[in-house]
Formats: sequence, structure tokens, C-alpha cells
Amino acid sequence: MNGIIELPFALPTAVAGIALTHLTTTNGWLGAFFAKFGIKIAYTRLGIIFALIFVGIPFVVRAVQPVLEKVDIQYEEAANMLGATNRQTVYRVILPEILPALIGGFTMSFARGLGEYGSVVFIAGNTPYETEIAPLMIMSKLQEYDYASATSIALVMLFIAFIILFINAVLQSRTSKIVSGIS
Repeated sequence: MNGIIELPFALPTAVAGIALTHLTTTNGWLGAFFAKFGIKIAYTRLGIIFALIFVGIPFVVRAVQPVLEKVDIQYEEAANMLGATNRQTVYRVILPEILPALIGGFTMSFARGLGEYGSVVFIAGNTPYETEIAPLMIMSKLQEYDYASATSIALVMLFIAFIILFINAVLQSRTSKIVSGIS
């Protein structure tokens, strides 16, 4: 299972993009299955989401896994003995413990997805104003020798990345204080 989680880190992003595109076209394994229900994955926004989840899931798993391993089983047992349902145990015992790590994993995954190029460029199809991604727009501007536009797009992406990291730090700080206040 660890190997499967680490797969997006080990694969070159272009290889991941080509493989995901091949799997999700109407002739691919996943694409053919979903095509029976009228769902098209490759060359749509759904395909972009699929690729970004594939690339980003290791950040979430690797952030949450160590925290889950440290959660003491006695808390769950105490909740069950006090009459809590499984759902209540998850929401009131486990979720508060993993919330800072979960937020950190999701924001890092989102930040990675923001600038992802290799795995998304193939599956996106690059339809203007529909499935065009920012890194591809930068590449297009550079090929046209429009350095000012490419720089502008890159600066906006850099600004957004800083905002995401700042929000991540604030949220993790607040949730850590809340969780430590509960314990």
C-alpha cells in the first residue's frame, strides 16, 4: 500500500499524465467503464480533477498517517464505553486529532496542483477557456516570446501560492490551539 501511495512521487509527471490519459479515454479501462454511463473523463474538467487527486493524494496521506498512528486506542474505547456511535467517535475523537494534519495535507496538495503541468497537460486537452491550465498558458506565452504576459501569469500563481501557504499556517495554528485546548 505504501508503494501505491508513493507512486505519484516516483513517476515522472509526464509519464503519469500519459498513463492517466490512456486509462481515461473512451478506449481506456476507466474511460470505457464510465462511458457506459455517459461520463467522459479525459479532455474534461473531470479529467483535470482526476489527475490532480492522483498527484495530490500522497500529501494528504503522508500528513495524516503519522497522526493517526499516534492516536491512542483508549480514546476510542472510552467513547464506545460511554455510548458513542462509530460516527460520533470519528467526529468527536479522531477528527479533532487529525484536523491540523488534514488541513496541512490538503493545502499542500492544492498548492502542488496549482502549478502541476506534466500530469495535467495531457489529460486536460487544453481546450481554450475550458480545460486550459495556467502552466500551459505560461508555456504558450513563452513560445510566442510574450515574456511580459508569461511573467504576469507566473507572478499571479506565485502570489496565490504564498496566500495558500499563509492560510495553511494560520489554520494549522488555530486548529492546534483548539485541539490542545480540548485535550
